[in-house]
Amino acid sequence: MYNGFFGLSRSPFAMTPDPRSLFLTDQHREALAGLSYAIVQQKGFAILEGQAGTGKTTLLRRLLEMLPQTEALVSFVVNPILSAEELLELLLIKFGVEDVPASKALRLTRLELLLLTAHKNGMVPVLIVDEAHKLNNDVLEEIRLLTNFENNDYKLLQIVLTGQPELRDVLNRKDLWQLKQRIAVRLHIDPLSPEQVKQYIQHRWTRADAITAPPFADDAIQLIALHSQGIPRLINSICDNSLLAAYSENSLAVTPQIVSEVVADLDLEVEPQAKLPSDRVLAIEKKALPVTASPLPAEPPRAETTDRQTPAETKAPLLGFWRTQKANQTPRTLKTWFINRIYDL
Repeated sequence: MYNGFFGLSRSPFAMTPDPRSLFLTDQHREALAGLSYAIVQQKGFAILEGQAGTGKTTLLRRLLEMLPQTEALVSFVVNPILSAEELLELLLIKFGVEDVPASKALRLTRLELLLLTAHKNGMVPVLIVDEAHKLNNDVLEEIRLLTNFENNDYKLLQIVLTGQPELRDVLNRKDLWQLKQRIAVRLHIDPLSPEQVKQYIQHRWTRADAITAPPFADDAIQLIALHSQGIPRLINSICDNSLLAAYSENSLAVTPQIVSEVVADLDLEVEPQAKLPSDRVLAIEKKALPVTASPLPAEPPRAETTDRQTPAETKAPLLGFWRTQKANQTPRTLKTWFINRIYDL
């Protein structure tokens, strides 16, 4: 509704997980590089944790874009409220099996044959489960047993679980100790710092092909950072409604008053004293690096690119690189390559 008024080609703060608008902080880059590394190195089991709305699903969609269909066979489960039998059925359906057997024994046999055939054809099968903190015990046990599909060198099925911080509590239960033992890669995403909130708004505005600077005043952005608590989903909600309110007032500027009214309408008001303690805020801000900061020391150095959105190098096969390089690259070198690659996005 307000896109034309502000000179935008599309909504900059849509609530859908659009990978084109993914804001890559250092943590997001590290997570994306870590997941890519875990899959192509066939580590077997990776975990990604983060508060609701911090961008986990959007990051997963970017990951899928980086895994060519010719090299990865992906089953992406977005609704984890399933029984163990339903999970196995859905896994086969997502892998393209149309005639799913009725019995569990036949389903497991079909899955094993599918995994072996995929690897014979040079593909890596991947199961991604979003909202994994909602999985029940039976399903988690079934997932653990799926990691038993392996040969002498690697796991036949790569599993990625993403969920809210409660997932950590779930995996810490004594009855799931065997599952926790199999986690090879564990990653985490935190909310944005106040400075990153400003960068995030600028990033989303730019991705909407804006011809002008973001209309948010600095003190308005401070209010957005406070009441969103650094959660990208809440930032989107506040910014979207604030732009609509400004448009309704025929104003090209989003003022603190507009943001305050929107926050009240959305029932997102946060008292200043309810924020993190100042020492915790300072610790987070000292730990957080600028978005443009260099990654870990490169081994080898990364190539420069002039297109930060979709450079040609990001389209190169991830798995093909690993297969040709694993004979003469150390795990540290390979992981650094992935981190450098993500910084080129």
